[in-house]
Amino acid sequence: MAERYFEDFKPGDAIDTAPAVLGADEMIAFARRYDPQSFHIDAEAAQRSLYGGLIASGFMTMAVTFRLFFETGALGASNMAGLGFEEVKFAQAVRPGDTLKATVTVESARPSSGRPDRGVLALRYRAFNQRGEEVLSFLCIHLVRRRPS
Repeated sequence: MAERYFEDFKPGDAIDTAPAVLGADEMIAFARRYDPQSFHIDAEAAQRSLYGGLIASGFMTMAVTFRLFFETGALGASNMAGLGFEEVKFAQAVRPGDTLKATVTVESARPSSGRPDRGVLALRYRAFNQRGEEVLSFLCIHLVRRRPS
């Protein structure tokens, strides 16, 4: 994908990602390091939990979803910073072997009020499993470069 700048994003634009399969070993390794709750790291304990089996950490699901979007090249080198997350919702548990893909939609785009070389994008991330069920949604506010003059 060609380099994109702030001006290339319009509200309503949507970008679909490639899929990624999440394996149990990957889920457990992530959770052991960053979210060591028993239903993320111990298959036997997870069986006894309200989830009835191992599930991915929500933090991992967010990170994978962002990585899938980043790999589209849509933001490329124009992304300067993430300014925050809003409206984070975990709709379904993600289980070993699930295949995730995402759609990222531009909700708003506004030029920076103080810096003419940048703009602010509000992007809605939505991740889906292989059955088309939404597993995650969040709004991420990105600071991005404007097209050089």
